[in-house]
Amino acid sequence: MNHKLVNDQIVLATGNKGKVAEFSSLFEQYRISVSPQSEFLVSDVAETGSTFVENAIIKARHASRETNLPAIADDSGLVIDALKGAPGIYSARYCGQHGNDVGNYEKVLRELEGQHNRSARFLCVLVFMRFANDPTPIICQGEWHGKITTAPSGDGGFGYDPIFFLPEHNCTAAELDKSVKNTESHRAKALKQLMASFSDHL
Repeated sequence: MNHKLVNDQIVLATGNKGKVAEFSSLFEQYRISVSPQSEFLVSDVAETGSTFVENAIIKARHASRETNLPAIADDSGLVIDALKGAPGIYSARYCGQHGNDVGNYEKVLRELEGQHNRSARFLCVLVFMRFANDPTPIICQGEWHGKITTAPSGDGGFGYDPIFFLPEHNCTAAELDKSVKNTESHRAKALKQLMASFSDHL
């Protein structure tokens, strides 16, 4: 790994407290210090993209421009086959109120009532930009496959974790041990790819 990167300051382009906590735990494994954009008073930016990739690029570029630091942005969400990919890029505001986790997953449960196909996956796109106008950002993607339950279970994690069932563990993501989640989740998989890419791009 490039040792200069370990000593550099990197801004994490998210205001989601759940993501900040999860990323902090994940980055500890790689000895990299990442500071949330709230520490730099980064303003909000409209996520006007139509894909996870576009929105992650928008957020990384905005955070890098306002801080003059390298930035990592995550855009992630839940993709449900029976709902034709919804909630997708609207995962954080699916019920009409941004960040209302309970409202979001309750809407999903209502829409899947009576549906036998409950397959779903969490998807995470990570973008790393060395500077705001970086023409070659690193883009990585991770997926985590499971099924949607008929009722929430567990109080760990955040977002849709209480309704995302993992057959191989016989529990929801909200019931899963944190150390296991930090190895198997969509975010962990994307971050592993990102770490492997650093030495080739920096």
